[in-house]
Amino acid sequence: MIGDAHLPIAMGHGEKHGTSSRRLWWALPMLTVSWLVLLTVIVAGATTIERWETAPGSVDAVSPRLGFGTGAGEVTRYPSDNSVRFVTAYGSQLTALEGFVGWVDDDIVVETKIERFGERSPVEQRRLGFQAMVGAKQIAEYVALKRLGYEVALNYGSVVVEQVICDDDPTPDSACKVLNPGDVIESLAGTPTPTLDVLVKAMEGRRVGDVVELVVNTLNSNPTETRRTEKVRLIASPDDPKRTIIGIVPADTRTVDVPFEVDISTDSIGGPSAGLAFTLALLDDLTPGNLMGTAEVAATGTIAEDGVVGAIGALRQKAVAVEQNGADVFLVPKSQTAEEIASARAAVGSSLTIIPVGTLDEALAALKKYGGGSLPAS
Repeated sequence: MIGDAHLPIAMGHGEKHGTSSRRLWWALPMLTVSWLVLLTVIVAGATTIERWETAPGSVDAVSPRLGFGTGAGEVTRYPSDNSVRFVTAYGSQLTALEGFVGWVDDDIVVETKIERFGERSPVEQRRLGFQAMVGAKQIAEYVALKRLGYEVALNYGSVVVEQVICDDDPTPDSACKVLNPGDVIESLAGTPTPTLDVLVKAMEGRRVGDVVELVVNTLNSNPTETRRTEKVRLIASPDDPKRTIIGIVPADTRTVDVPFEVDISTDSIGGPSAGLAFTLALLDDLTPGNLMGTAEVAATGTIAEDGVVGAIGALRQKAVAVEQNGADVFLVPKSQTAEEIASARAAVGSSLTIIPVGTLDEALAALKKYGGGSLPAS
């Protein structure tokens, strides 16, 4: 009886021990895999790779960033609580983990170094981006203040190479082979070229295939150490085969003379795409009423001296950032491709109204539909 009484207990104890062993058998591999996965994530998150992102960035009101200095004593400001916003796209180098996330996210573009920078270095890209932002501010000041009747003037700056252009079969003496972004062209065929308009005049009458001698220097360098002479074979413009070009895209180095000092704080943000937003903000800040009306408005697009709005990059990513910021209306360049505009609209759905505009006047007209005011007659 005693043995029979203990038999079930012994069997039960054996079953529990066997079950625990089987559970431990499966638990150990799962625990090991979990630790390996965690370790992989940690390493991937700390390992930088040769990939860069273009992702939704920041959205900021322009008015709080405006400042007026010397000569602005008689200027009356009409700051608005509903200022137009400018938008950026992020473009940092990625870790392996961020690269994986970017590849599976439709709103993030992952690029190789060549796709992102071409022949430029990241340092050159940043420098040119900051320079482009300075140019955007200058042109925005010119357009806005001229529109309001102030006496302004636009001055050409030095000829800085922003980008080189290659044709289908570049020769060893093509600009894309001998010039670099950041080079300053000081003369062409013996003619000094202190500004872009002088260079354009010096190019008159020249033909595709001509070889010209350029004296070039490197921006922000010691001229006596970096000045050099290059012979460059001229090519046809990709946009107009009848037009002869050196093979460069010049940076916008123009400056403006305005009656009072204007400051637009942009921290470390680079690029020219906030030109339209800056122009609208200055017009709004210097006139009574509210140009934005009842809508929360963001804008992107370059601005030319004649008020034409130019195309920008990363439209889809900027639209996503604007939608996440809670804006109602997003003014974008009409010169973007139909595919880019369709992609941006698909990304934000009906929660954000995207309005393509080709000029400053078109932007102002679009804002009137939301109660935006009119500019005073100049």
